[in-house]
Amino acid sequence: MEQSHFEDLIHLEDTYWWHVAKRQLATRLLQGRFPAPGRLVEGGVGSARNLLEFRDLGYEVTGFDVMPEVVEHARQRGLNDVRLHDLSEPWPLAPDSVRAVVLLDVLEHLDNPVQVLRNVSRILQPGGGVVLTVPAYPLLYSSWDERLGHRRRYTSRVLRAQATEAGLKVERITHWNSFTLPAACLVRGMDRVLGRDAGSQFPRVSPAVNSALLGCAALERGWLTRLGVPFGLSIVGVFSK
Repeated sequence: MEQSHFEDLIHLEDTYWWHVAKRQLATRLLQGRFPAPGRLVEGGVGSARNLLEFRDLGYEVTGFDVMPEVVEHARQRGLNDVRLHDLSEPWPLAPDSVRAVVLLDVLEHLDNPVQVLRNVSRILQPGGGVVLTVPAYPLLYSSWDERLGHRRRYTSRVLRAQATEAGLKVERITHWNSFTLPAACLVRGMDRVLGRDAGSQFPRVSPAVNSALLGCAALERGWLTRLGVPFGLSIVGVFSK
């Protein structure tokens, strides 16, 4: 992650619709399938806002990240068990000791996502599981992805295959963020035609638009958790051990 992107996260993760909606989706899925109490581990901590939310839900939280700045920032926010660790290496936790793992937009950054999911499977207790999100549609891969350090964008089939290879049971895979897909396709198509660099900053929106997008996400979330969503800019997966 670029330092500028991390600084952007610190300012945006509390209120920006995309971060808030993703956090609300993750917490809803966790509470429905792998509720507290128990240890929850987040790989890729960002601004630590998600870990604070998970702690408030009653989990004993641990975080891993490869950026010293991220670890220090999380500790400054009162999260003492946040550690510098490469997710591709064996996770320094006992086997069968973790209730839930969260990987929100992490796998696309990694060279060997299957190995990371194997590491997850090893520490999960029977009946525990993982909630994760990844960006969808390889055809949408653009300079935005490159600047964010993405190695790939996903299809549901690829995500399913990686989780299965790692020994995880697929509980649910569905798209989310369907309501911004047309705009994203248009913008990224224009970027390609015009040769524009999309940069790595999240597009700013007015408070009114931010609220409207949160409302759209809430409506979609209700539908998603019951029936799933057939298309969307991202994919969410729920897997168990």
